[in-house]
This record gives sequence, C-alpha cells and structure tokens, in this order.
Amino acid sequence: MALRRVVVTGLGAITPLGKTVAEYWDGLSRGVSGAAPITRFDASKFKTRFACEVKGYNPDDYFERKEGRKMDLFTQFAVIASDQAIADAGLLEGVDKDRVGVIWGSGIGGLRTFQEECVAFGRGDGTPRFNPFFIPKMIADSSSGNISIKHGFRGPNFVTTSACASSSDSIIAAFNYIRLNMADVIVTGGSEAAITEAGVGGFNAIKAMSERNDAPEMASRPYDKERDGFVLGEGAGALILEEYEHAKARGAKIYAELLGGGLSSDAYHITAPDPDGNGVVLVMKNALRDAGITPADVDYINTHGTSTPLGDGAEVKAIQKVFGEDAYRLNISSTKSMTGHLLGGAGAIEALASILAIQHGVVPPTINHFTDDPELDSRLNFTFNQAQKREVNIAISNTFGFGGHNTSVVFGKFRD
Repeated sequence: MALRRVVVTGLGAITPLGKTVAEYWDGLSRGVSGAAPITRFDASKFKTRFACEVKGYNPDDYFERKEGRKMDLFTQFAVIASDQAIADAGLLEGVDKDRVGVIWGSGIGGLRTFQEECVAFGRGDGTPRFNPFFIPKMIADSSSGNISIKHGFRGPNFVTTSACASSSDSIIAAFNYIRLNMADVIVTGGSEAAITEAGVGGFNAIKAMSERNDAPEMASRPYDKERDGFVLGEGAGALILEEYEHAKARGAKIYAELLGGGLSSDAYHITAPDPDGNGVVLVMKNALRDAGITPADVDYINTHGTSTPLGDGAEVKAIQKVFGEDAYRLNISSTKSMTGHLLGGAGAIEALASILAIQHGVVPPTINHFTDDPELDSRLNFTFNQAQKREVNIAISNTFGFGGHNTSVVFGKFRD
C-alpha cells in the first residue's frame, strides 16, 4: 500500500511570547524572552522564582465560567490552541467528522488540579472530600477528549505521554494514522501547565532549572558556557495535519508538508542524556530515512536545546556525527531560549517554529549568548542572538524527554 502524503493546513498557539500564532512568531523573530518573575504563586522561598508564563491570561476571555472550571489549565490551553488551528484550516465545514481525529501530547497533565486536591485533603480531618471533576480535570487525555467533544470529531482520539517528547510523538502518531488511511485529518499538538509549587519545587530538587533569579530574561542560554539549567514554560501549540488530496479537494491552504519522523531511546538513564548522543544520532538518522532525504537536504534544525550543560553538548555531538561537513552550513537554533521549556508542549510549539521558518524564510535565534563554550564547535551556526534570513526548504524539529525518549520530525516546503 502506498503511503499517503500529509500536509499542514492549520496552526494555533498560546505561548509565553503571545496568545496567537502571529504574536508567537513576532516574538520569536525579534528574539524576545518570555521569562519573568512567577505570578501564579508565591515563589519567594523557591530556588527558582521565575518562569515563562502565558502573559495576561484570563480563562474568562475564552470560556464560560462554568465551562472553564471543569478544565485544568493545560486543557484550557489545548482547547484554545486547537480552536485557532481549526479555524485557520477552515475545518468545520463539509468534512466527514468520522474521519477527523485528535491526537494530543502532554507530559504531566493536570498538575495544578492534582496538587490542589491533595493539599486540600491533607489539610482536612481525613474525611475524603474531593471535587467530582478532580479526575476528569487531572488526566492527560482530558485535553484530546475536550477538543473532540467540542467539535464532534469522532476519529482516532488519544494522548501521548513521553515527558518532553510528548507532543512530537503525538505529531508522528497523527502523521502515521493519516498516511496509513486511518483518518483524513487529525488535530494534533501538545500543552502543559506545570508552573506550580509542585512543578517548580520538583524540578529544583533534581537541579534541572536555572536559578538566575537576578536576570530571568537572560537565564535560558542554550550553548552558552555559563548555562545553568532550563526555564520552565507553559502553553500549547496545535497543528492540523491533513491528507494532501483531501486538503486539495477542499481548497485548503497548505503551510508545509510533513515528510517524516524518527523515534529512538537512549536506554541510558531516567533523567540524564547519553553524553555521547547515541540515541540522538539514531533518531535523526531514522527521521532522515523515513523522510527519504539526506543530511545535505536539511537547512535548519530546531534543537531540543534546553540550556542544560549535559543535554546541549550531547545534541551538538549527535548533529556533527549525523551531518558531518554538512553541519557547518546548517542553521541551528533553540527557541527555548525565548519560550522556556514547555515540557510536553515543547515539541508542538517548536514544530510551529520550524514550519514558520519555512514559510517566512527566517530562522529564529538562540538568544542570550554571551560566552562561547570551548566544548562546542564554534564553526557551527547556532543563530546566536539575532534571527537570520535564509531559504528554508527542509527543517528538523528535535525533542527529547526524561526516560531517554527521542523524537525528530521533518517538515518540508510544500511542492505540488
């Protein structure tokens, strides 16, 4: 059976740089940092007191009060971003909803809901008094469930959970369901809302996050010698993936083509990456093979690039092993330097960044570079501090998660 072509026909985003795709891209292309002191709770006693929050967010702007109270924040973000993408794709008119699915990604799910309910119980007298929406709000698949219920999409529906690789895995799963003729259209992407006491405290406990409290906007600095950990972010990104002939028949605009994807495991450590980057080498090779392209065909890699000492170095080693001399003509950048790390939502907003780089012929920068790391090859183009114009025909988006989960997604400029 011949595999069907899959294209991207709609985009949606709610991020620390803006609550629409246009605002998000504007922030990326201008090199804006989304980091600021935490407002969601009193972080004064925490080692890290800043994050990349969605600015000026009010659920009442998007939901009826009763409706919004039934959703954790990560699900609210999922519904908002997917609504934007669905509207952008013009998806609600004249499509067979039995053939439209929702495959979403979230690494943690309703952490705020879980925390609040457990704290409330612990402060009581032991009598179990739990909100009846506790479980439906907390579970990760409430995101895909709410999206499908709202729009009546009856196709494949589930959530992928693989830590920070979650939404990239959801994109690849959606891609495969469409090209194997199990659906014609899938709403995919990911969301996370882990800026809570438990989230910040937990990541502080494993020394994963930056503690640069005196200068939050400069804390996320991938590939810089002085990097000291990631900055926590929140939000969601959504893509409409659609079978090419189906999109063509309804006159949909096409942003890009999804050419292929790769998966691998480090099989090394529950939190630390393989320092030699062997799993990352494998995932990029798998992605290139699936897309039917060579390293010489790739123009841009949106890296995982979290600003951790070990992770950044391992990914750079892997890029050099896979691309060889071609690595020096690539643009490489980490947009996490601006958005922070959205955990399970990271792959989705970084897929958007890759698609928008193809669309606009602009590679967003890696901001906050001050000091070269002598362990990293300075001949590589990390797109430091300022966006660069170049034709981007093919872009790879890399995301890796605790547990050794590695995912690479390959997007290409659409050619009829």
